[in-house]
Amino acid sequence: MTVMNIRQRAEELERQVLSPRACRSAASKGRARPEEECGVRTAFQRDRDRIIHSKGFRRLKHKTQVFIIPEGDHYRTRLTHTLEVAQIARTVARALALNEDLTEAIALGHDLGHTPFGHAGEMALNQIFAPGFKHNEQSLRIVDILEGGRGLNLTWEVRDGILNHTGPDRPATLEGQIVKIADRVAYINHDIDDAIRGGVLTAGQLPEECLAVLGRKHRDRINTMVLDLIETNQSGAGPIKMSPPIQAATDKLREFMFEHVYVGSEAKREEAKACYVVQRIYGHFLEHPDDLPSEYRERTLAEGGERVACDYIAGMTDRFAIRVYQKYFLPLPWVEPGF
Repeated sequence: MTVMNIRQRAEELERQVLSPRACRSAASKGRARPEEECGVRTAFQRDRDRIIHSKGFRRLKHKTQVFIIPEGDHYRTRLTHTLEVAQIARTVARALALNEDLTEAIALGHDLGHTPFGHAGEMALNQIFAPGFKHNEQSLRIVDILEGGRGLNLTWEVRDGILNHTGPDRPATLEGQIVKIADRVAYINHDIDDAIRGGVLTAGQLPEECLAVLGRKHRDRINTMVLDLIETNQSGAGPIKMSPPIQAATDKLREFMFEHVYVGSEAKREEAKACYVVQRIYGHFLEHPDDLPSEYRERTLAEGGERVACDYIAGMTDRFAIRVYQKYFLPLPWVEPGF
């Protein structure tokens, strides 16, 4: 068997095994810059691999999910959140005979554009960057332009799923729609887990009407939501959705989390500081563009200092943003000569 036949065999398996509603890699709308096909991997497998090997993906391990720089090793980061989304989404895609590779690629890339300090950093940039800032648009900007200086040149379907994983628009593929719901399933449940671990919530505070429908334990709630997604969408008609009772309970639980965790809770006590840090270093780079790394300085003439400073800061991890702030705004310790 030749190497080229490996990819062709995979594409043939997709044609034979996947649902008629699945997005097949051989039928992709393609890439902005045409490329020679890989002899082993399908187009969506290549996209998944490019995302995993990117610097943006590696930085997710030191970016906030909910708790800003938590004291403890077991709180979620943006990377562990991404992996949980991918696991949930792949399970649903496989059960529905949809394209698991496409689903995984979208899931792994969906949060690449998140700022340091999670949504606090996103809010800070949105307030100060005149065109506005949304992490899903920045995720697309990373894979299209910023990563490696030319972007990752991903397929249209993966890019669409990344852009529309949040917000009012529905992803064009069923695989992207699965990721959009899996994202919510993951963060609602793991944020409950982290909030209880951090003493922000107790299990007894969770709304009883939601627990009665979804389950009382972390694993039970995820299992309920995932099984419901599979059962509700097996008929193969319309967009991916939850059943009305599960959707209502999930929405109610999400509202509870906004009221008790996401806004004004102990988990958010560092948000004001985080916003201040982001906005101060943004202002610094506008005033001192020579302090930007060389690859960013080169882009300021074409794209403007505001856009470039926003890109640079959005890519920072929590701890790197703090180091940058300390470098420019805190006095350095004095070391006496001879010691």
